[in-house]
Amino acid sequence: MKVRPAAETDLPAITAIYGEAVRHGTASFEIEPPDLTEITRRFRELASRDYPYVVAEEDGRVAGYAYAAPYRPRVAYRHTVESSVYVDPTCSGRGIGRALMEEVIARAEAAGFRQMLAVIGDEANAASRALHARLGFREIGTFEAVGYKHGRWLGTVLMQRALGPGDTTAPA
Repeated sequence: MKVRPAAETDLPAITAIYGEAVRHGTASFEIEPPDLTEITRRFRELASRDYPYVVAEEDGRVAGYAYAAPYRPRVAYRHTVESSVYVDPTCSGRGIGRALMEEVIARAEAAGFRQMLAVIGDEANAASRALHARLGFREIGTFEAVGYKHGRWLGTVLMQRALGPGDTTAPA
């Protein structure tokens, strides 16, 4: 497995992985999977602002992807990013999610970001919570019953970790 920066040629595979997660999972609260045009727009927006966006390639195909995006648009949040990670369900349980997140964390730190948040869809998502805990995230809180998908109410778990010096010094 090789983790590398994502490219536009990876977007059809990313669209398929994310589409599967939207249609069948609860990690994303989107109801309808975005098409390739929308995924391309989102990718270009992050790439144009130098946010980390990586893929895991295994045997010549994209097995998963992860990225960091702005947490919120207001300028005071500019040192905080929100992470996302998705792995092809046929490739789960092989450490791909961890490798992707380790790379996104390293790239976000190198870019000077100070905090990373994970907004984990579905508070029952024990695998994502455990992955983030192993990577140094701590649970900050839970929003209960904030989304309705697949015929049930879902909450989100907020997890956070410092990047680089975190809040021990003023940002540059």
